[in-house]
Amino acid sequence: MKDGGQLSHEEAYRVLVLNRVWQPVNIVGAKRALGLLFQRNAQVIDPNHGHYELLSAEEWVERSLDDPPQPDEASVRSIRMNLRLPQILLLQRFDRVPVQETKLNRRNVFERDQYRCQYCGEVFPESRLNLDHVIPRDRGGRTSWENLVTSCISCNSRKANRLPHQAGLRLRCQPVRPKHRPFLALLHRNGSRESWKPFLGKT
Repeated sequence: MKDGGQLSHEEAYRVLVLNRVWQPVNIVGAKRALGLLFQRNAQVIDPNHGHYELLSAEEWVERSLDDPPQPDEASVRSIRMNLRLPQILLLQRFDRVPVQETKLNRRNVFERDQYRCQYCGEVFPESRLNLDHVIPRDRGGRTSWENLVTSCISCNSRKANRLPHQAGLRLRCQPVRPKHRPFLALLHRNGSRESWKPFLGKT
């Protein structure tokens, strides 16, 4: 798979997924997007010809055969062809925006905090971040949205098993349970494709 070169992980490429009434409901990686397409659960919305065109899996394959992707276009190569990756998918049957509680996990806390350390205020890659219990667990602190924050490794080490003020640290904002769908936080962190922008006002 490539996007102007080899991608180390398929999740580096993102695809916007719309429900049947053209509202954004998710952002998925390339593997999941192709699965939705070839299981006939979705169609491609192709924005590359001056207007939005709906294409089935077979039509998308045919387009890639007739007009192979350029070296700077995201694609996945198989034995018989080089398949262009879609930017937007339209689900065939799903017409609701899912209303569900955001799962409490490491990635969603980072996304809520926009990958910003809540002590020093700097933005870091995920590999340089930890989760911090504001009130340490051995002092009765709970593992909850309201007690977990994103912390860089340096601030996390400095705070250790203390309250923030005891380590000379100040919490930049009070942690809360997010009200948004997690994929919207991903948009705020990474930005969005130009082709997605007409649909993002529908969230």
